[in-house]
Amino acid sequence: MSHDHAPHAHHHHSPEHEHAHDPDHDHGASSSNPRKLLLAFALTSITMLVEAAGGWISGSLALLADAGHMLVDATALLFAWLGAWFARKPADALRSFGYARLEVLVGYTNALTQILLVAWIAYEAVSRLFEPAPILSGTMLLVACIGLLVNLVVLRVLGGHEHDDLNTAAARLHVIGDLLGSLGAVIAALVVRYLDWLWADPAISLLVSALILRSAWHLLRRSAHILLEGVPEGVDVDALTRRLEAGVDGICGVHHLHVWQLAGGRRMATLHAQLVEGSNTDAVLSRLQSLLRHEFGISHATIQVESAACPQAHCCD
Repeated sequence: MSHDHAPHAHHHHSPEHEHAHDPDHDHGASSSNPRKLLLAFALTSITMLVEAAGGWISGSLALLADAGHMLVDATALLFAWLGAWFARKPADALRSFGYARLEVLVGYTNALTQILLVAWIAYEAVSRLFEPAPILSGTMLLVACIGLLVNLVVLRVLGGHEHDDLNTAAARLHVIGDLLGSLGAVIAALVVRYLDWLWADPAISLLVSALILRSAWHLLRRSAHILLEGVPEGVDVDALTRRLEAGVDGICGVHHLHVWQLAGGRRMATLHAQLVEGSNTDAVLSRLQSLLRHEFGISHATIQVESAACPQAHCCD
């Protein structure tokens, strides 16, 4: 990280500034675990083949839809694994922030594929509601139970945490979608078997699709916000500006403040700080970095200090 300076501004590196450059912190590995993602991919692929065969034999849309869902999911998990692997690569001359944002691209793509899948399931389900087809409920129930158990295992393998990166969140979203699909298939199989309600198969498929769509839309918005360099959730730029101006002695103004995320949970910022005449530049920078890191979770900040009016035209735009 480098600091740009206005004329006559004085600056010397301090331990605080060096800490802000910590490569493990700023450019480090994604929190995704590649081995877990690879295992999840293998289990999902095997289950997808079983459900596809079971859906074809039994004539169940719920099973075929879940198998199609798993096909997309298996591909998504494969890309998630590739994203996690690439995210661990260090920065290079072409990508100074490394490859961490691959997790956001993977999450965005996965959400789009989920939405397309939901559209296909909805179309097929509506067609089945008007023209019910016979179903082998026993085969359907057996295969759906197998799928449900495997999805529970995969979900356990991936684990879960509120602050997981987008890559892992996308993978888990797909697995949860599979889990819901398998659960829906189990319920539909029971209803068809014991009540002979053939419409339950496409009806439950529509319900599962609606649940998947809600989660996919949330992931799409979250990843798109990061790709558009949006302000991280919970950060108020005006409040942050006021806090910096009030909390750091030697500053008479903060402007040109931008806050964004490199990837899920990794906040960054740039800002201009105008110093009071005679202020200790090192002390001001150290305090700014400390406040940004500890109070706002911004681990990487590039700060331009100025001893006079900002030399950059329209810098406050």
